Amino acid sequence: MAKQLNSEQRYLIYVDLQSKLTKKSIAQRIGVHPSTITREVRRNANRDNQYVFCVAQEKCQKRKHSTLPNHRKDDLLWWRVEQMIIEDNWSPRQISGVLAKEGIHICHQTIYNYVHKNKERLSQYLPHKLCYRRREKKQHRLTKATNIPNRTSIHERPAEANGKRFGDWEMDLIVDSCQRVILTLVERSTNFLMMEKIKTGKKSEPIAKTVVRLLMPYRKTVKTITTDNGSEFASHQLITKGLHMKGKDDVIVYFADAYSSWQKGCVENTNKLIRRYIPKHTNFNLVSPQKIMNIQKKLNNRPREKLRRIGHFAV
Repeated sequence: MAKQLNSEQRYLIYVDLQSKLTKKSIAQRIGVHPSTITREVRRNANRDNQYVFCVAQEKCQKRKHSTLPNHRKDDLLWWRVEQMIIEDNWSPRQISGVLAKEGIHICHQTIYNYVHKNKERLSQYLPHKLCYRRREKKQHRLTKATNIPNRTSIHERPAEANGKRFGDWEMDLIVDSCQRVILTLVERSTNFLMMEKIKTGKKSEPIAKTVVRLLMPYRKTVKTITTDNGSEFASHQLITKGLHMKGKDDVIVYFADAYSSWQKGCVENTNKLIRRYIPKHTNFNLVSPQKIMNIQKKLNNRPREKLRRIGHFAV
């Protein structure tokens, strides 16, 4: 544990400096690290850059008494933090960012410490529930799915589609136990989500038509779509045809490698968030279109670090 220098040590430093001793020798004499002597001389020297005992001691005392105490966080602030966790399902980092825009500075680690102290009551509302798992990534295997005609591999996707420009999308399905599905589309640079329940299940043509309809308002900006190798996306050429515009490059659907979900991690992470509102084993017939729209709106209104605009926080 670090200890501050006392007045006797400062006097010895002053005397030894007058005797032209090196800082390393002075440090050994008073039992501190040489860098401590260097900092002490630099911080507490006088206007002429000379180290004088009485001046050094006075400057140290002024700093000590001018430092504000570490006040305990107000109970009202912790009430707000709890509401953001319970009602909005925001993470500590999101809460810290939103409060910072209001001029309230609280570290996300401080919020995590508070959640750990109230683990039984609050952890269930966090995305990971304070349970962390790190899995080693398996080496991807090049895939040529025979059930998808004219499939285009993700390795042919342009390097610009790295999630920093607007217009690169990822799509996936959330499936219940009776093969009822909800289509999810996520724009990679903003995490903007669109989702819709598909009445015809995993049939590829209705899914392709739904994708075209949802993306039609953004047709001028759509550049790529990335998905997995499920047969439900076998009609990907209908998507390319439906979003075709004269004078604009075709929107190609790229397919990730087998067992490589991180290649479309944006939509995978979004699906995990959706599962907080539609848990596994939920009968999708009991999920109304209004509820789906409410979930979409709630997730799209979450503060996101990657966005740098009014209404969202950025670090």
